[in-house]
Amino acid sequence: MHIPDNYLSPSTCVVFGAVMVPVWRRASIKVKEEMTRQKMPLLGVAAAFSFLIMMFNVPLPGGTTGHAIGGALVAILLGPYSATFAVTIALVIQALFFGDGGILAIGVNCFNMAFIMPFTAFYLFKIIKRLFKSKKSEFLGAFLAAYISVNAAALFAAIEFGVQPLLFKDSLGRPLYSPYGLNISIPAMMVPHLLVVGILEGIITVGAYSYIKKFSPEIIYNEKIKSAKALYIIIGILVLATPLGLLAKGTAWGEWGTDEIQKLMGFVPKGMKNGVKFNSPMAAYSIQNMREYFGYIASAIIGVVLILAVIRVLAKIIFNRKQKENK
Repeated sequence: MHIPDNYLSPSTCVVFGAVMVPVWRRASIKVKEEMTRQKMPLLGVAAAFSFLIMMFNVPLPGGTTGHAIGGALVAILLGPYSATFAVTIALVIQALFFGDGGILAIGVNCFNMAFIMPFTAFYLFKIIKRLFKSKKSEFLGAFLAAYISVNAAALFAAIEFGVQPLLFKDSLGRPLYSPYGLNISIPAMMVPHLLVVGILEGIITVGAYSYIKKFSPEIIYNEKIKSAKALYIIIGILVLATPLGLLAKGTAWGEWGTDEIQKLMGFVPKGMKNGVKFNSPMAAYSIQNMREYFGYIASAIIGVVLILAVIRVLAKIIFNRKQKENK
């Protein structure tokens, strides 16, 4: 679901980036108000969880691949604004260092995965819990919140792809950017997400929620945190297991390179051909002269370290400002 650069027009990217600015601002304010110093590291763990989950590619109908996001779980545990904050950091690290998602498209990808998904999941979870009022309703709510929210994010991505050939054409009437209209982009995105990715997202969310409820329930109930050891165990297991994501061959729909577009379409849209070129240092989660398996694990470790470091710096900035405001 990571939209690369040049699939969407620069103006589309600017619009979504502008939409996300007040969302990011509001998220930072809410994090400052709601998160204590003790709970702040949970944001880093949450962002790392989302980052790692997105490295696990699974095969989808049509020969493409997909992945879960983790945004629903973070929203259920920490709230939608904290989830926006955490998933945004994961997406930015992915784009800058690993070439997963475009640089110009960061705002669009954050809109879909760090805004639409967390808020949809959070409020669905609350509604289902209130309607059913039973212990099992939490797990049902977690599954449905994850399933529906990831499909909502996929639908927005499909629409963003599909409107491009309607809005942006060259002098010959050919698309300048994404060449697939809504009649192709919506079913191509939605069918695999409805049949596979949504279920996967739901299973991961319920599994992680159950584990956390058993070993660190204070996180869910906003009590004083005794230990985040259970969460770090999850992160460690995910890091070691990331090479499983290499088993799924193929490219995610809408994330092809220009050479693949040439084979599929017979031409490369001008906007894609002449667009932004950004070379990330560890593209495709690989490291030069390192075997693919070990490169994937090394990328996972580097990504987690970067995320935790960013969260730590941001935490210092946020709480330093908070202290000054309280004086």
